[in-house]
Amino acid sequence: MIRTPSSFAETPERVLAPPDADILSEMLRAVRVTGGIFLSARLTAPFGLVSPKRYDQHMPMAHLRHVSVFHLIAEGDCLVETASGTQRQLVAGDLLLLPFADRHTLRKGTAPDMVFDPKLFPRGPTEGIWTVSHGGGGAETRLVCGFIESAEMMSVPMFRTLPELLVEHAGDGKLGAQLASTVHDMLALVDAATPGTQAILGRMMELLFVEVLRRHASRMPMGSRGVLAALDDPIVGRALQLIHADPARRWSAETLAREAGSSRTVLGERFNALLGRPPIEYLVGWRIQMAADRLRHGKDSIARAAADIGYESEAAFSRAFKRLTGMTPGRWREGGGDNPDLMPLQFKKPVVTGPA
Repeated sequence: MIRTPSSFAETPERVLAPPDADILSEMLRAVRVTGGIFLSARLTAPFGLVSPKRYDQHMPMAHLRHVSVFHLIAEGDCLVETASGTQRQLVAGDLLLLPFADRHTLRKGTAPDMVFDPKLFPRGPTEGIWTVSHGGGGAETRLVCGFIESAEMMSVPMFRTLPELLVEHAGDGKLGAQLASTVHDMLALVDAATPGTQAILGRMMELLFVEVLRRHASRMPMGSRGVLAALDDPIVGRALQLIHADPARRWSAETLAREAGSSRTVLGERFNALLGRPPIEYLVGWRIQMAADRLRHGKDSIARAAADIGYESEAAFSRAFKRLTGMTPGRWREGGGDNPDLMPLQFKKPVVTGPA
């Protein structure tokens, strides 16, 4: 929990009840994610395999808006090096997530790097999964590579605060054993290549993604910022719980602070310290995120979506939506957010006064 000598000295007078809802799950539900497996590799030392920043047009995720890359180390070991130069030794059982899918290299020993190009790799028995056997003939490392995709992911404050590299080990403790079991099942599916395999693997990738985020949140060090750290703060966490439980309520900074067990000043200072924005600005961003998802994937009218998230007029909602996304709700619904040349959904800094 983050504290500063002045503003963070105040704590709620009453003990806060545990959250009634899993805010992390709520955030992820508002962001449509899909997953899949695209590579099954058996690499022998020495080897070097490059995963590019941009994927070949022949790959199933080449057209996707935002891709995060997963690597599952099934056997052996290797070294990963990111575009920034960060290196991490990986062993069997490690799950490696690169949220922003920048260029990175997997290697063992000294060998020329092989750029990943699906035209050079044969397709496996499962549709959409390539296979590769590569290296110098030494000790074998087996890995399975997958992806998580979401057009809206970069709009979520929680996601933008993730590090470039997350590594979890399947097998450590009860949760680790559960991860290990999931990974084992995924490998068995890749090898079996039965009908419907890719759909099942996609769901399993999504589950792994959520679990890695949960485990990362549970180990946030003191002094961290962002939504994951804010959830651990007794005042800001309670305020977030209130916002996510009833985002359409006519909240003001005063009522939110009072129900969170704090003063408006302290709540505002903590929100700014942890999330870089006032609480009502966060509320507006979350409302627009929810509306964007409904407009993209649902059949509600713009007026209905506006009313359901707390806007009394469609005009006020449209102004807020355009201020945060760079386009009107109608343009967004028509697929404007899918155009990579347009600004993706993101949180700018709206000017907000009074109840949201």
